[in-house]
Amino acid sequence: MPIHLHPTRTALRRSALWALLASSALASAAPAPDVATAAQCAVGSYRMADGGSLDIGPGATAEQLRWRLPDGRTGQLQARGHRRWASTLGWTDRADGHTVQLPACGSTTIRFDGQRGQRIALVQTDTRFVSGGVTLAGRLTLPPGNGQVPIVVLVHGAEHDAALPTYSLQREFAAAGIGVFAYDKRGTGDSGGRYTQNYLTLANDAIHAARQARRLAGARAGRLGYQGGSQGGWVAPLAARIEPVDFVIVSFGLAVSPLDEDREAIAYDMARAGVSADDTAKAMEVADASAAIVGSGFTDGFTQMAAVKARYGHLPWFKAVRGNISGYLLATPEATVRVDGPRLLEGVPADYDPLPVLEHLDVPQLWLLAGQDRDAPPGQTLQRLARLQRDGRPIQTAVFPDADHGMYNFERDAAGERVSTRQPDGYLRLMQDFILARPLAASYGAAKLAAGPRSTPP
Repeated sequence: MPIHLHPTRTALRRSALWALLASSALASAAPAPDVATAAQCAVGSYRMADGGSLDIGPGATAEQLRWRLPDGRTGQLQARGHRRWASTLGWTDRADGHTVQLPACGSTTIRFDGQRGQRIALVQTDTRFVSGGVTLAGRLTLPPGNGQVPIVVLVHGAEHDAALPTYSLQREFAAAGIGVFAYDKRGTGDSGGRYTQNYLTLANDAIHAARQARRLAGARAGRLGYQGGSQGGWVAPLAARIEPVDFVIVSFGLAVSPLDEDREAIAYDMARAGVSADDTAKAMEVADASAAIVGSGFTDGFTQMAAVKARYGHLPWFKAVRGNISGYLLATPEATVRVDGPRLLEGVPADYDPLPVLEHLDVPQLWLLAGQDRDAPPGQTLQRLARLQRDGRPIQTAVFPDADHGMYNFERDAAGERVSTRQPDGYLRLMQDFILARPLAASYGAAKLAAGPRSTPP
């Protein structure tokens, strides 16, 4: 979710460690300390006997791991004996039948469902760099060899988690021949400073990260660009407008303001609930009240919100209103909002309109959107991007129709809540093709490419 204010399942997933899994029978076991050590030793990318790659990354706890395949399939691993680990489907607690035999510490051989793989000798360089007087922790990951490769800088969403231990794209891109620079957002992990959601500050951090990536990569640095997820979809284009790069990828981000995002999320809630157009218009009064509260710095607008609740709170459709900012305001007592709201939205330009930046951005862009995104519905964003395409901006879009925010396909549990199962087929491959400047296919999995004036970045 671009602004993390209420604990949806998406927010829990992106906050790293899935508290829901931690409370399950699978995660509640207390393995021996050597299990955690084995897990740490196994983290890496592996070239399998069939030529494909397998990523092993940290799991929900120090004693768990997560495997990922390039087609988006994934599962969480739990120790089941000497170096043998069993898997559960996606972020569910349901066994999926996959088994992994991990390498011993110091070894390079892995087996996934009996197929042998060898660890890829990725070249990683940890570093520190300064942005706006704050020292940030970063890491450059390069594929093996000495040849020139494109470099992608990973730009954060709104999560408070550190990127360096959790971003699997560091290894997944590098395994495909792409250099990757990741860094802990200010105020997270090993980076200094205070956490912020100020887009200009974060864009400057991204610019300094790109400079550091190019410096460290040296002669190996080819084309360089950004990949920004969620809130990073506001930050990465802004950074590219200030200091041009060779490409920008936006994943499940928006071309509208945070307040417009809230309105569109409420409209999505109403559509899913089968609410009439008349009642949907009434639901927008919630968004109006939310905008008044946020616009006042959480000092005014509460009477307006109370009046909306009094008028409509008893009606069946009202309980379906979730929104983004509005969901937090509806669920939280006024006294708490007055105290916590300014901190939660500190630095966020809630009425920030990214369109002026995008109208003047000549950097080739790839926008990847999730068709079932509850937190950042893509409708208005797609309309704006289509208009920019017609005006000649170098923008391409693809919608993965079955994915929710974070680009995750899902199933529903017994309570009707969404539980992520995998990333959609084609998502990683499309990003890799774009970064590597390969000709793009017409479709990737269930997503069809809506091409702008250029089919590949220069």
